[in-house]
Amino acid sequence: MTVSGEPLAISVLGAGSWGTALAIHAARLHADVVLWGRDPGHVAVLERSRENARYLPGVPLPANLRVTASREEAVDGRDLILVAVPTSGFRETVRWVAPLLQPWQRVAWATKGLEMSTGSWLHEVLQEELPGQPAGVLSGPSFAGEVAREQPTALTIATADADLAALVARAFHGRAMRLYRNSDVLGVELGGAFKNVLAIAAGISDGAGFGANARAALMTRGLAELQRLGRAVGARPETLTGLSGLGDLVLTCTDDQSRNRRLGLSLGQGFDLETAKARIGQAVEGAETARVAVAKAAEAGVEMPICAEVHAVLYQGRPVREAVRRLLERDPVAEDGQAFGRG
Repeated sequence: MTVSGEPLAISVLGAGSWGTALAIHAARLHADVVLWGRDPGHVAVLERSRENARYLPGVPLPANLRVTASREEAVDGRDLILVAVPTSGFRETVRWVAPLLQPWQRVAWATKGLEMSTGSWLHEVLQEELPGQPAGVLSGPSFAGEVAREQPTALTIATADADLAALVARAFHGRAMRLYRNSDVLGVELGGAFKNVLAIAAGISDGAGFGANARAALMTRGLAELQRLGRAVGARPETLTGLSGLGDLVLTCTDDQSRNRRLGLSLGQGFDLETAKARIGQAVEGAETARVAVAKAAEAGVEMPICAEVHAVLYQGRPVREAVRRLLERDPVAEDGQAFGRG
């Protein structure tokens, strides 16, 4: 195990766009970095070409970044193992890591979302599969391409464990990336997951030509929905106005690098869900998260009308203009959620 001031051995699990970008960044800061991918064929191409042309074309892999499909190589001797696989593979990944892990090694994750099959937060999945490991999530407003190309980025490391926070900061804080600490793991997870649903809403609105006023209203009232759910489940309000709440919401609702926004754009232009997904060609987490958002809201007894209308457009065949009409025709309320006064 390394001690403060010594070089770190880092592993990033997941050779998609986000995992590759984080591994590239880590390799600019540290000599010993491994990127693991589950597909040996894809890994062989990465190693041969020294570029992830599928996800990050034009960005060379640093010479000191090793790429492997070996689970043992990805875990052995690593001070920090950062999981950056899609939510659908999160449990499987931490499950195979478990028997390879030494007591001194630490695991964090950079996956945004929930486990769709169970509705579990990822910190709950980690506790089930790696009991005793402190929870730590790296999240915030970030597009993989910009991180890979070393454009300025600020992220949050959310953990209640001071040592893990310091370790992740040593691993990733530097050059064009700045890290902030937050102990509210649940709040950071909530913001990172449900902002994707709201980005679909913003895309739908823009795709249908509803204009900048509508987009601003959706973002502002969408943030209010996040805060309502956050209060109900125990997240801190300030977390949802920070990097992993408001920051990530603004990013994904306003920039077409967001796959969730692009999905919404296609839906707003009249394409059906399957065609919209095919046009993007990559996983769109918000489409599945919309199902969980509706369930979480009902479970917590809070109203999330924008998320509910996105769900209805995606899965109940509700026309876009009908969804907007339903939102506009809701009873008037004060911005704090109270009913309008009478008389």
